[in-house]
Amino acid sequence: MKVSIITVCFNSVATLQDTIDSVALQDYPLIEHIVIDGASTDGTLELLKRNHSKLSQWVSEPDLGMYDAMNKGIARASGEVIAFLNADDVYTNPAAISMLMHALIKEDTDAVFADLVMVRANEPKRVVRYYDSSFFHPGKFRWGWMPAHPTVFLKKSFYTAVGPYALDYRIAADYEMLIRIFYVYRASYTYLAKPLVRMRLGGASTATWQSNWILNQEIIRACKTHGIYTNWLMLLLKVPRKVWGATGQRWLGTKTGA
Repeated sequence: MKVSIITVCFNSVATLQDTIDSVALQDYPLIEHIVIDGASTDGTLELLKRNHSKLSQWVSEPDLGMYDAMNKGIARASGEVIAFLNADDVYTNPAAISMLMHALIKEDTDAVFADLVMVRANEPKRVVRYYDSSFFHPGKFRWGWMPAHPTVFLKKSFYTAVGPYALDYRIAADYEMLIRIFYVYRASYTYLAKPLVRMRLGGASTATWQSNWILNQEIIRACKTHGIYTNWLMLLLKVPRKVWGATGQRWLGTKTGA
């Protein structure tokens, strides 16, 4: 099965090369890498031109934000399976896509996801938090939990069925999308217990306490939109688990080669 990896970016010249190289080094034979750039002004366009041979498609044009760019990527994708890799993220090893696709095909599911590790923006080898996706099932949406989005590989037919990412969310449109996929449309899934993506901290949902405030407000809204009861107290109960991911499980990311 062909997989389309979509990377959306804006003024990402400092990190995008690592992301492109990470996909180019994958050993899975049927990969389409699409980059959707929002008309960057920092040298990203020149970087894309230099890497044209490593990319299946790329476009640089104004958009309505990250989720609009993601929708553009889905529209351009020709793979049977779609995944997103952010412009400051990388796969942890050259077999990451092969492992995810093997699990999806072997288990004959609609989706597969795995774990990821979070690292400091200026120290990409230093793991500061381990995101354990095994904790997820659709009933956990009300508690603020979702599988690690950059590790989610989903059959394109599901994106066709559930519709585009919602553009009226600033940070949590991926959360709302995953609610549609796994809660509303009940996509079948399998989980791979490996950290397969390394995410730099400092993105839209992790940058400041203000962004976390907006994120949780939008999570509550997304849940209520789809008939899932939640509240602020329920979302705050995930904090101890996050602390555990930043301390007790950090060794696991190192041990498994993250």
